[in-house]
Amino acid sequence: MTVSSIDKENIAYQRKLEVELYTTQLTGAAASHTLLRTLVSNLFQVSQGRFGDQKRLQNELADKIKAENGFDFIQHAKIREDLQKGRIGLSRNRLPAETSIEDVSMEEVANLADITDNQLGINALKAGKVAVLSLAGGVGSRWTKGAGVIKAIFPFTEMEGKHRSFVEVHLAKTAKTAKTYQAKPPHLIATSYLTYDAIATQLKQAKNYGYKGDIYLSKGKSIGQRFVPMVRDLRFLWEEMPQEKLDENKEKVRTAGRSALKGWAKEKGEGADYVDNLAKQRFSPLGHWYEVPNLLRNGVLAELLQKYPAVETIMLHNIDTLGANLDPVALTQHLASGNMLNFEVVPRRLEDSGGGLAKVNGKVRLLEGLAQPHEEDELKLSYYNSMTTWIQVDDLLAWFGLTRADLTKDAAFLYEAVRKAAQRMPSYVTIKEVKYRWGHGQEDVYPVAQIEKLWSDMTAMPDISCGFMVVDRKRGQQLKDPAQLDAWVNDGSKAYVAELCGWD
Repeated sequence: MTVSSIDKENIAYQRKLEVELYTTQLTGAAASHTLLRTLVSNLFQVSQGRFGDQKRLQNELADKIKAENGFDFIQHAKIREDLQKGRIGLSRNRLPAETSIEDVSMEEVANLADITDNQLGINALKAGKVAVLSLAGGVGSRWTKGAGVIKAIFPFTEMEGKHRSFVEVHLAKTAKTAKTYQAKPPHLIATSYLTYDAIATQLKQAKNYGYKGDIYLSKGKSIGQRFVPMVRDLRFLWEEMPQEKLDENKEKVRTAGRSALKGWAKEKGEGADYVDNLAKQRFSPLGHWYEVPNLLRNGVLAELLQKYPAVETIMLHNIDTLGANLDPVALTQHLASGNMLNFEVVPRRLEDSGGGLAKVNGKVRLLEGLAQPHEEDELKLSYYNSMTTWIQVDDLLAWFGLTRADLTKDAAFLYEAVRKAAQRMPSYVTIKEVKYRWGHGQEDVYPVAQIEKLWSDMTAMPDISCGFMVVDRKRGQQLKDPAQLDAWVNDGSKAYVAELCGWD
């Protein structure tokens, strides 16, 4: 926290004493000069100099990021207005407290283990009617613990004598499907401004890991600018949501720090664009709901359907759902259902937190953890969302008010179609912490607000037909943390995935 943003009268006596002890123990001119320069630069930020040059540079870079990644100024202004007027916020993420949350019955899901028919799926694969979409827009902060590594290209396991990355495993599965059914399913990889360059470079260097089919990199065309948080959201986060209780002295320090951050939010302007940082720290992906609309905005779907007009179905999956593949049984179930979307769910384990498959006010849908009215609601749910989704392309286009012919129209037309659909989707407000480095090696941590729209909320739309398939844990399990690797190997999941792969 910089000196200029703190109410000096509220600084704890213990903190003042620490500063006094530190300054009295300084030895050497260099240390004293550093301290003096830091204090002066934060108390009297008058001269621009190098600071002004850096700020201009970061503003120019921010404008470039916006231009290259489809920043929607109209949508951003609407979201900012909703945030400032309280239409969206941390407390409004949740469904009303009186919402009925029940578990689904066996009759309301299809169990893939009980299905033996696969002919429709085999026919569709042989006819080239299916494509794969791997979501790789996130950097996988939970996987890397904050390290600067793109999860999709992280070599996480050894197979066939080599360390393999997530993308390499998925391409190997598609390659085996292609060989088995004498087809070459196109493989799409959805990226964001954080991951596009790294994934593109790695694929080029690795020569697509030997995959002989077409790979389409879908560049992110939906990016959100972070906001200075609303004080009401900070208050809700710190005072109403569950958190660890500290001892008396630590609690006083934490309370003082949080009070200063509330003051910072008021000073900067609640709900204002967050601009006090490096350009890349000002932005965030808008949530995985936009991964499919990005295909419309960046022209990738138009390009795909022009070369592969027979494609009618896309299987969407997270990059860390390693067991998902073009299984003809699952494909048959999807096609036979007649649904626009079919989602794969897995039997829920205790460690699976963040929602699941539920009957919400009588409607079967996927319930996100952010939307749960009560924390204990998910304990009654039997199934957890794997995020793997079978999509009928033309039905989905129709929901956006589009046809295949519309995909070649100008960008403004397509942006408006996506914008109208996005307005129907819930917007979740989350508070993230970002580091701000200043002075000579010093850094502060600030809370910022960012907005997310989530793909699973498509199941809440009344005009979308959705089905749900229960799949084996090995197929639907997601690897979110390296700590899961031992269990993933020991329970046979690694061997299961290896059997699905065809290595060149």
